[in-house]
Amino acid sequence: MKRTHTCGQLTDRDINKKVALAGWCSTSRDHGGVIFIDLRDRYGITQIVFDPSNDMPSHKISETLRREDVVVVEGIVRKRPQGMENEKIATGKIEVLVSKILNVNKAQTPPLEVEDRIDASEEMRLKYRYLDLRRPKMQKQLMFRHNLSIAVREYLNSQGFVEIETPMLIKTTPEGARDYLVPSRLHPGKFYSLPQSPQIYKQILMIAGFDKYFQLAKCLRDEDLRADRQPEHTQIDLEMSFADADDIFHLTEGLIKHVFRKLLDKDIKTPFKRFSHKDAIERFCTDKPDTRFGMECCTVTEIAKNSEFKVFLEVIKKNGTVKVLNAEKCGDKLSRNQIDELIEFAKQNGAHGLAWMKVTKEGLESNIVKFFPQKVQKELLEKTKAKPNDLLLFAADNLKIANDVLSKIRLKLANSIGLIKENEFDFCFITDFPMFEWNEDEQKWDFAHNPFTMPKEEFWKNLEKEPGKVVSYQYDFVMNGSELFSGSVRNNIPELQMKTFKVTGMSEAEISSKFGFLLEAYKYGAPQHAGFGLGFDRLASLMQGIHDIREVIAFPKNKAAENPMDGSPNEASEKQMQELHIKLDFVKEQVNVVFGKIRDILNKEKIEFEVLEHKPVFTSKEAAEVRGTELKQGTKALIVKTEEGFIQAVVSGAKEVDLAKLQKLTLFKNLQLANAKEVKQATGCNIGSVPPFGNLFNLKTYFDKSVVENEILAFNAGQHTKSIKMKAKDLVKVVNPVIGEFSK
Repeated sequence: MKRTHTCGQLTDRDINKKVALAGWCSTSRDHGGVIFIDLRDRYGITQIVFDPSNDMPSHKISETLRREDVVVVEGIVRKRPQGMENEKIATGKIEVLVSKILNVNKAQTPPLEVEDRIDASEEMRLKYRYLDLRRPKMQKQLMFRHNLSIAVREYLNSQGFVEIETPMLIKTTPEGARDYLVPSRLHPGKFYSLPQSPQIYKQILMIAGFDKYFQLAKCLRDEDLRADRQPEHTQIDLEMSFADADDIFHLTEGLIKHVFRKLLDKDIKTPFKRFSHKDAIERFCTDKPDTRFGMECCTVTEIAKNSEFKVFLEVIKKNGTVKVLNAEKCGDKLSRNQIDELIEFAKQNGAHGLAWMKVTKEGLESNIVKFFPQKVQKELLEKTKAKPNDLLLFAADNLKIANDVLSKIRLKLANSIGLIKENEFDFCFITDFPMFEWNEDEQKWDFAHNPFTMPKEEFWKNLEKEPGKVVSYQYDFVMNGSELFSGSVRNNIPELQMKTFKVTGMSEAEISSKFGFLLEAYKYGAPQHAGFGLGFDRLASLMQGIHDIREVIAFPKNKAAENPMDGSPNEASEKQMQELHIKLDFVKEQVNVVFGKIRDILNKEKIEFEVLEHKPVFTSKEAAEVRGTELKQGTKALIVKTEEGFIQAVVSGAKEVDLAKLQKLTLFKNLQLANAKEVKQATGCNIGSVPPFGNLFNLKTYFDKSVVENEILAFNAGQHTKSIKMKAKDLVKVVNPVIGEFSK
């Protein structure tokens, strides 16, 4: 008998039915010889019962069943005894009395628990992803993604869009990130590129007459990773002919209303807010504003000029900016210590400091108010629209730093005082982006966004002499402070497109080589068209309240762009390399500054150590294998972000850090692991290659006792291909860490 029902299907309407179920054994309980097992599949859980008085052979086998064994059983549905129902699951009123076991496939003890309440380390979850994906939480998240894709297709199909696939092997073109290149065996020395997006092909589809195109497209970009970024991601790619920005905005509003209603039963209000790029930067200090709350900003440079506050005046003299954030109703919510914490936070994010004034019924109050004449104070209150009990926070620096710091403080404050509610969604469009941005390193103009964007007609005259003034038909769509898509009205005039390319310093020959086929196609009648590429993974995660897109991707890469499960990327065989006409000629490694400093310290202290050179390693297990050491002898030297800056926390290679325990030891209020960019900022090392020498980076260092329990330790020395092996007691001597217990 094949499976007749799933493990989430049976109810009290099925009592006395003969059924066959299949799934994985979740938990097992022996109640006086009668064995109860929770049988699990992706649909739910059904309790199955093995009673020796009903069927002795199946009961005998049930005694050997362990977690994650796969079984197929046959039996009769019966009502659970009164008081034994489980209201938490759909099948909680019934159980299946097993009369026969049809099949058993035994499983080894899994290296991680297949249940939601126990979270394994990221390394283990990705290494054994097939086990991680069995967890109900992960299956729910991927099913949400599946249903979202159906809802997207359903809506776009209703609007007359045609789903068309575009090639995966394409001509390399500049899209803003590095391409993944694929060597051609048939054409030695030539390469395909994997698409960063289907941009050019969808524009050609518009020329081809398919006026409404979309696809759920795979996009591949060789760039640094973070929580909301992966080397391969999916986007809802869309293009419309005979359309302008308003048409795109109207379509987007309809799409979002549809998917939120279908999946979350939420009625999203439209139309969405719209801000020009200039307005968004002025009011929110970012072009990705979280509009779920107020606390807006404004520029007060001209007002500050009339103050006597030297800090502001010095910044203004250097062509800097003074901006202020009106933290509404925070005047009595923040203590002086909390304000000092914000000042330190601003410094950690590149500012020289943060000035503040509380608004009272009598006026402004702070230790710097005396430098602001009454007239200036009045102008500040009018400009900021501040009311009694508001708190004004000032950043004075170059425009980029001032905006960056105030935008981060705005979010930090909103989170800390509870302005952001779960399951609340707010959307906005950002329009009128600058067409070009100045590249200081190369002293030239670059495209600020998509190179195929149409500049606004009134700025065509500025293309050659004043590119910085050119405003484009570029637009972004933002949800809760996260960019969901970038798009634009496309430049469908070949001569105008050539002019925009030339602004960035491209020669006619280079333009022809990279984009000749597109410009040629434009000559044969190109309609006005517009479109976008919406981050599908990001939408699927944010709708579920998740901030890491890996949680909605079945097989994501880790922060080093690797898949620990299948071992990719891996080395190609010599035969494959010959067929592709490729010869590897590795560039010699640059001098490792961090390694040199460690070596100098150890030599100065006359401490014995061994240098190990090996293939690149990115996990503790790989490192132990190439070093010939035990897993516990390695170290995980982690950079941890606190409200006061960074610290270093070091645990054994066989352990994970427990931030709750570390918090008790360090007495910091907020702890979180630093991301790759922050690790680089704090140490100069790539993530995973940081040595347990926090003193090298002026970081307070904490060693877990699991580290010092070893006699010998080995650790990455500033890069993934060089390790140092030495005595643990000597490492403690030169680093002088705080030693405590904070591992798990």
